[in-house]
Amino acid sequence: MDIKNILEQRIMILDGGMGTLIQKHTLEEEDFRGTKWEHHNSFLKGNNELLSITRADIITKIHESYCESGADIIETNTFNANRISQSDYGLEDFVYELNYESAKIAKQVAVKFSKKDASKPRFVAGAIGPTNKTASLSPDVNNPGYRAVNFQTLKNIYKEQLKGLMDAEVDILLIETIFDTLNAKAALFGIEEFFEESGKRVPVMISGTITDASGRTLSGQTTEAFLISVSHSNPLSIGLNCALGAAQLRPYLQILSEKCSSYVSAYPNAGLPNEFGEYDQNPEQMAVLVETFMQENLINIIGGCCGTTPEHIHSIATLAEKYPPRIIPNNLKNR
Repeated sequence: MDIKNILEQRIMILDGGMGTLIQKHTLEEEDFRGTKWEHHNSFLKGNNELLSITRADIITKIHESYCESGADIIETNTFNANRISQSDYGLEDFVYELNYESAKIAKQVAVKFSKKDASKPRFVAGAIGPTNKTASLSPDVNNPGYRAVNFQTLKNIYKEQLKGLMDAEVDILLIETIFDTLNAKAALFGIEEFFEESGKRVPVMISGTITDASGRTLSGQTTEAFLISVSHSNPLSIGLNCALGAAQLRPYLQILSEKCSSYVSAYPNAGLPNEFGEYDQNPEQMAVLVETFMQENLINIIGGCCGTTPEHIHSIATLAEKYPPRIIPNNLKNR
C-alpha cells in the first residue's frame, strides 16, 4: 500500500529511541569491536552504528519490539553512519557497509511484520543524521568566518551514506534532528542528485530540532523560516524531533500545521532531561501530552525520540487509533 494513501486515512506511528534501548544493554568494548574490528586502533564503545554488524541480534530485537508496539515506520540504526561522524573512530571507509547492513536488518523486520498483517504494512526509514559539523556556524569564536565543513563536502558524504540505504531498499529517507538547515539542504541536494543518477526514488521526510525556548534551530531559524527553507524539495513530511518534550514542542507544531503543505511529523523526547541527563516521563505521562497534538489535528506522523521506549510508542499508538490525521489546509495544497 502506498504510504500517502495511509497518511490520508490515519495517523501513522514512527518508532522510538534507538540509543535509549541500546543503553539498556550492558555493552562493553568487545561488543562494538566484534571480530571485524578486533584489532582496530581506536576505542569503539559508543559507536552504536557498529552494532548492526557486531550485535545484529540486539538491533533486530529493538526493531521487532517497536513493531510489536504498533510502529508503522522503523528507523535504521544509521544516525551517525556518515564519513564525518565515523572519522572520530577512524572508520570512514565502512560507511557504505554500516548503512547497507543496518537497512537490511530493518527491512527484514519490516517484511516479517508486514506479512503477519497485510492490513498494517511496515516501512523502513533510512535515518540520516546532521553530522557533528555545521556549515553555517564557525566553531572558532576568534574566527567567525571559518567553517569546519562546506556544502559540497556535506553533499558528497550524504550521497555516500544514502547509497547503502538505497541499495538495501529502504522505503523512505529521513533527514532528522536538523540543527543547521544548510546541512539539510546539502542532504536534499545530494538526495536529488542520487535520485537522478540512479533512477531510484523514494519519499523524503524532513525533521528539524528546536533547541530551546527561543523557538529557533541552533543556526538561528524560526520554525517558519525552517519550513520555508526546505519546502522547495516537496517532501513527504516536515516535522520536529528531539531537544524538547511534547509540552514544549506543541507551539512549534501548531505553526507547522498551519503553514505546511506537506504532512507533519513529530517525535519529541520523553520530557526534558533531569540533572543526570536521563528522561523521567513515563509512557502514560507522555501520551497525555501527545494526545493534545491529535485533539488539535496537528500531526500525521507521531513517534518518540530520546528516552522513549516501546512502552511509550504503544501508549501513543493506542491513542492515535481514536483520532483522524491532520488535513492539509486547502489553501496550501498543490503548492
